[in-house]
Amino acid sequence: MRLGNIRKVGVILRPSTPRLKTSFFKIKDICKKRDIKTVIESTSAEMIGVKGMEFANMCESCDFLITLGGDGTLISTVRRSFKYDIPVLGIHAGRLGFLADIGLEEFASFLDKILAGKYRIDERAILKAKVVEGDKKIKMYAFNDIVITRESISKMIHIDTYVDKKSFNTYYGDGVIVSTPTGSTAYNLSAGGPIIFPLTNVFALTPICPHSLTQRPAILPGEYPIEMKTGDDKALVIVDGQDMYELHKNQSIYIQLAIKKAKLIHREEFNYFEVLKEKLGWGE
Repeated sequence: MRLGNIRKVGVILRPSTPRLKTSFFKIKDICKKRDIKTVIESTSAEMIGVKGMEFANMCESCDFLITLGGDGTLISTVRRSFKYDIPVLGIHAGRLGFLADIGLEEFASFLDKILAGKYRIDERAILKAKVVEGDKKIKMYAFNDIVITRESISKMIHIDTYVDKKSFNTYYGDGVIVSTPTGSTAYNLSAGGPIIFPLTNVFALTPICPHSLTQRPAILPGEYPIEMKTGDDKALVIVDGQDMYELHKNQSIYIQLAIKKAKLIHREEFNYFEVLKEKLGWGE
């Protein structure tokens, strides 16, 4: 996938960080010098005291989005913009991230490369899920992970899991992480799950503090839908660590990889393994 003639970009800032106002105007000035209009999302605009545009309108009218903050800001933006099929560029406002991999000081030179066609757009898998409550369907999308966990810290939960409508496993413990390849270096990694190359079309099931030592992480092909059903206790569904839903007793959540994928703009020379090595301190 390539970008067309770039005329307008939209900017989203990390919430509760008004000091990013100066950085926004630097981005705006860099774009203006290249005859590119810059608009800012309304919530971010209110935070720094400027005029903004509603997020949906911005996604429909811009050529790509820029997030300024960290990986959390980018993840939130990808989830919100997913249905608009618009690419996202992450600029970190501090330390290098797994996803937001360029600094503000690199933006001008990288924008020139984008205009010259010297960039790439990586397509990353997204989880889609639904919970059925009577006639109502609750739909959700996750860029990193969907966590099914116990409602009360004093109880463990049973989660019956079916893969492609066939019984697969019953998890008994604190819960299960369903992770995308991108999310494999987040909560999944902390829980002992595998690191997965981010451009693969698979997902991981990783038990959280399982009651049985025989329970181990599993990587499944992306085309397999799964059903995860609670037992006699309620459970919580946490999406990308940002949104939370409740599962009632004997209620199911249906999860699979979405057909459409998220699109991230990267430098041509971006190397996932170099970022991984730096973030995890390998070889030190």
